[in-house]
Amino acid sequence: MSRTTDRPPLHLNAFLMSVGHHEAAWRLPGSSAQPTPDIEHYLHLARVAERGKLDSLFLADSPVLQGDPGRRPASRLEPTLLLTALAGATRHIGLIATASTSYNEPYNLARRFASLDHVSGGRAGWNIVTTAGADAARNFGLDDSPPHHDRYRRAAEFVEVSTKLWDSWADDAVVADKERGVHARPDRVRRIGHAGEFFRVDGPLNVQRSPQGYPLLVQAGSSEDGKDFAARYAEAVFTAQQTLQEGIAFYKDVKHRAELLGRDPDGIRILPGIVPVIGDTEAQARELDAELDRLIVPEYAKQQLARTLRLDPAELALDEELPEGLPTEDEIEGAKSRYTLVVELARRERLTVRQLIGRLGGGRGHRTFAGTAVQVADTIEHWYDRGAADGFNIMPAVLPSGLERFVDDVVPILQERGLFRTAYTGRTLRDHYDLPRPANRIFETVERRPGRIGIGLAEAG
Repeated sequence: MSRTTDRPPLHLNAFLMSVGHHEAAWRLPGSSAQPTPDIEHYLHLARVAERGKLDSLFLADSPVLQGDPGRRPASRLEPTLLLTALAGATRHIGLIATASTSYNEPYNLARRFASLDHVSGGRAGWNIVTTAGADAARNFGLDDSPPHHDRYRRAAEFVEVSTKLWDSWADDAVVADKERGVHARPDRVRRIGHAGEFFRVDGPLNVQRSPQGYPLLVQAGSSEDGKDFAARYAEAVFTAQQTLQEGIAFYKDVKHRAELLGRDPDGIRILPGIVPVIGDTEAQARELDAELDRLIVPEYAKQQLARTLRLDPAELALDEELPEGLPTEDEIEGAKSRYTLVVELARRERLTVRQLIGRLGGGRGHRTFAGTAVQVADTIEHWYDRGAADGFNIMPAVLPSGLERFVDDVVPILQERGLFRTAYTGRTLRDHYDLPRPANRIFETVERRPGRIGIGLAEAG
């Protein structure tokens, strides 16, 4: 397949999940059974991804123990701390951490991401999530999480406060004039005085404005509230789409919503997830995929599926289709879009519970593709050229081997087709995603240069 479009090169993010995204990845001989506390595991993955010139690394997170630790690795290091360590071992690749607006405060989180951006030289990104579920709520002294819409209202104000804090220092605030004894210009550091529905924050931040101004803002929810939030705030969107038609529809929908809000739709990068299982031949790839599925523990996987569907596990029979009378998306408070994706996949293909477990085992609803490196590159190119993606969230089924195989075998094909960079040309994560540095909304001195909007260093008035 040859390239048929003159669109800009695509973007690739490496989504790192313990030993891999497949439920049974840890049981393969080639994976480590205890990688999560092992920093060397992540250092190796970061270096492999940077060798492949990928835009960024991404770490998911949740303030609750997810899954049964008796069945698979469930321990997770705190992502901003882990990415700070990875920043010292890499020079170019972006570093995106998940952090919840439900169980953090804007000042602490804005400071943490500004610090990561400074430490990494401008490579930080924030995946903004609104955590649902009573299990997480009970870790913070609450009986249950707030309703879905309320969580997004809080998230919107959280982001507004965070961006004000990042803007509370002008870029030219620090002058470090030893002769005059002036380190920073007081008129270029200002309190934000925010008083809203959820937060009261005086400011300013105790960290000066970082290399990117703001970390790259990423969002992953695909519910109606999630898409509205993405259209207003996100610069990159991680999404799960099973079919090309669904991918095209989602892509157009989010870009259209952004345009209605007065944003340039080209200022949002849409990256569907793909779980590539790669073999020397298609048969070999399918055999690896089948081996992973055979290693799934059905009873454990059924419990996880029941949790997603808000059912008692006893209501699911492994060799029967999903029961009738399931809740509608409107009745679901958390992970609305993922719930709908799972139910529609099962209904559309008339899958039994056992078959559905196999389909979800690789990526929890993200598209799994088993084939040769050329076939993986073909499907990426096809989705890209058809307008379903600006790039992809690469989710290796097994780590580290799946990432190594993608970087060594698939990336060179995409490079040969002119679809992907052969070298990093910028220094920051925003440079990699070809996105502008945000203007400072408190100190409104904007200078323009080709292809970018930067912040001017005007004299204080």
